[in-house]
Amino acid sequence: MSVVLILIFVILLFLYSLYVSLIHKKNKVKEASSGIDVQLKKRCDLIPNLLQTAAKFMTHEKDLMNEITQLRTQAINESFKNNPKQAMQVENALSEKLHLFNISVENYPDLKSNQTMVQAMSAMEETEEGIAAARRFYNSAVNDLNNAVEIFPSSLIAKGLHIETAMFFVAPERDKKPIDVKDYF
Repeated sequence: MSVVLILIFVILLFLYSLYVSLIHKKNKVKEASSGIDVQLKKRCDLIPNLLQTAAKFMTHEKDLMNEITQLRTQAINESFKNNPKQAMQVENALSEKLHLFNISVENYPDLKSNQTMVQAMSAMEETEEGIAAARRFYNSAVNDLNNAVEIFPSSLIAKGLHIETAMFFVAPERDKKPIDVKDYF
């Protein structure tokens, strides 16, 4: 009788550890998506300062700065944890426009030497690196969760708890192609 009780206890302990592991992985994905949101918010906070400084120099690129401002507003309204697909689309469009903006800055030597602009561009570059790191952390957390949700025996518990696989962050195809600088001039 005691052997049966010990066996039941061991099985329950094993199932509980699987449950805890699944919940931990699910919460890690939420933490990672929040980390992306934090980095995107930081970028959105930097954009007005960057554009304000550049606006003094770059009258010809006003349309580009307006587009960045509109995308920034959309990015603020899109939460990565609530709607990852839409947030990725807005964030990718914003990244593309910021890349164009950086190329435009190259055409203004006075702007490139302005200390405020140099500091803003440096902060923007640091933030972009933070976004990339947050994306890597998110994809790692998603990988761990997806493995747990799809591999037996934790897949049975995940199914019972309605825990589903999460979507990886995937860069759009245009970001994977080599850049031809002639396209921007």
